[in-house]
Amino acid sequence: MNRALTLDDLILAGIAVAAGLLAAFLSRTVLRWLAKHAKRTRWSGDDVVVDALRTVIPWSAIAGGAAAAGAVLPLTRTVQRTVNQSLTVLLIFVVTVSAARVIAGLVQSVTQSRSGVAGSATIFVNITRILVLAIGFLVVLQTLGISIAPLLTALGVGGLAVALALQDTLANLFAGIHILASKTVQPGDYIRLSSGEEGYVEDINWRQTTVRALSNNLIVIPNGELAKSNMTNFMRPEQQLTILVQVGVAYDSDLDEVERVTLEVVADTMTEIAGALPEHEPAIRFHTFGDSRIGFTVILGVGEFSDQFRIKHEFVKRLHKRYREEGIRIPAPTRTVALQQGTVVIPQQRTGDGVVQADVTAP
Repeated sequence: MNRALTLDDLILAGIAVAAGLLAAFLSRTVLRWLAKHAKRTRWSGDDVVVDALRTVIPWSAIAGGAAAAGAVLPLTRTVQRTVNQSLTVLLIFVVTVSAARVIAGLVQSVTQSRSGVAGSATIFVNITRILVLAIGFLVVLQTLGISIAPLLTALGVGGLAVALALQDTLANLFAGIHILASKTVQPGDYIRLSSGEEGYVEDINWRQTTVRALSNNLIVIPNGELAKSNMTNFMRPEQQLTILVQVGVAYDSDLDEVERVTLEVVADTMTEIAGALPEHEPAIRFHTFGDSRIGFTVILGVGEFSDQFRIKHEFVKRLHKRYREEGIRIPAPTRTVALQQGTVVIPQQRTGDGVVQADVTAP
């Protein structure tokens, strides 16, 4: 100490610390008020910024009060330097953590607000957070007087060894970045892989893609496997899609009447069932003279992939009921086997009320 510690020094130091604490309390009160107003806005980015400031500003005020208290006390040069370095490191740590939170939150907010961008994918958020924390760590080392040049050199050499040891992990990381950058798959899309897995993409992180099946189970797929797999994305280039329903009627049916009745059922289903597209023009296409029926396809429009099951369910029920009311038959193929003495009867398909059989005399 350069001089003896006096009561005035203690009073001034106490005033400085109290002023820092008071400033921290007032700043948190003001920022709490701002946070309530930020929640009323549509953009979620201001919520992230205000939440981070609620951490940075109070701690900065406390650190400032402590630094002022240290300045008025008769400390030696070494102690004063240690106190200043400690407060600086504390402040850099708080700012770094808050900056990582703000930037990661802004990245997530921007991606969620734009279609065609990785909405809830954590891979970009995690990479951003790690980069900010790494920069803050290097600044702390520089503040403490530790040269970071040798550290960067060592990290470069060690990074090569780590890269060779973590080939699969890095392959999954870059595969996930490639998938998101190419916009072939985004969280919320419904996909089906050539291996049979299908469901809604929940998230794409640094190692794997999480898919939620319609059974509400989670399927975890490594990003590298997803990038190499043949995949169908039912949400792109647009979410709306068409579905095909196969129907067949008896040969004695009036096809014009069948088409008229079917279109009426389609119109009712499209306007009354949630998820259907009433503006989508339905189509009926006769295509097959089958063994027992004339087959045709009904083309319907649905809002998104999972809607098709409910719409098919209602359409089939209503079409079956209406066909029964109109007397339109939907024949089912049947087979009759008749055994006679000394004769082998080869069964043929029966349609309607007619039975065709071929007899072959046994030797």
